[in-house]
Amino acid sequence: MSFSGMYNTQGMLFLLMLLGLLLRRTSVITREGEAFLTDLVLYVTLPASILKSFQMEFTEELLSSCLRVLLLTIILLAVSFLAGKLAFGFLPPEKRKIMEYATMVSNAGILGNPVAEGIFGDLGLMYASIYTIPLRIYMWSFGLMCFTKAPDKKRLLKKTCTHPCMLAAALGLLLMSLPVSLPEVLDRTIRSAAGANTCLSMLLVGSILASIPLKSMIDKKALYYSAIRLLFLPLAALLLCRAAGCDFVVTGVMVTLTGMPAGSTTAVLAQKYGCDAVLATKCVVLSTMLSMASVPAWCLIVSGLG
Repeated sequence: MSFSGMYNTQGMLFLLMLLGLLLRRTSVITREGEAFLTDLVLYVTLPASILKSFQMEFTEELLSSCLRVLLLTIILLAVSFLAGKLAFGFLPPEKRKIMEYATMVSNAGILGNPVAEGIFGDLGLMYASIYTIPLRIYMWSFGLMCFTKAPDKKRLLKKTCTHPCMLAAALGLLLMSLPVSLPEVLDRTIRSAAGANTCLSMLLVGSILASIPLKSMIDKKALYYSAIRLLFLPLAALLLCRAAGCDFVVTGVMVTLTGMPAGSTTAVLAQKYGCDAVLATKCVVLSTMLSMASVPAWCLIVSGLG
């Protein structure tokens, strides 16, 4: 079991975040530039990344072998939803929305896939790809509703369903289920735009971080969130997998991906929709830092049980 791929990926995310902080501190990224960067991620690179993530051959054999992973992921999403509602119900709306979204949505897409491949090989990557399908569907449906504001439910639903990220997820599901492939020039364009998403997202997180005093990074709410995200949820995944009689690889992937830190989209959406972007950034940064210890620990626990 090798952890080098995981540490390299986490290190890359931190370096990009620090670059964003430096660019903001030196005014290369201005306040107006930060707003532009937010829109660029939400309306261009993130939809492209979502569309790219669904481009896999969904054969009957794959469906059969991954059905258990898919079912377990849906159950864990329900557990995460309830955990967010129960754990953060006391917070005001602008903070509660962030915590509930971050409890449901981890960094499993950006960080989880390379980690699963690095530790569990090709089979782990395949299971990780299946794991992220219901996660992405939630992110750009009910998850987006956590932040989107509209006068009534009908307009809220319309606004959510026409969001570029939600449209990208719907189109990705459609393309995955049909025996068709995109023209090469379009495929390469999408992949090129998607390739910039991780960089731009972490630059944005770093830019937001530049406005936060370092001494205030250790925030009680962010620590409370990190304990739920990094300890309680992967423990729930482990117990569920043991009860279902899953093998070592399935259990390892489920526990590892469930224990990923907060997704960078938490800070991006909080910044875009006027929620507490500072708290969101603290949750992203602090949970990512702590995950450098918690994720390997969970892998060792799963290995010992296997």
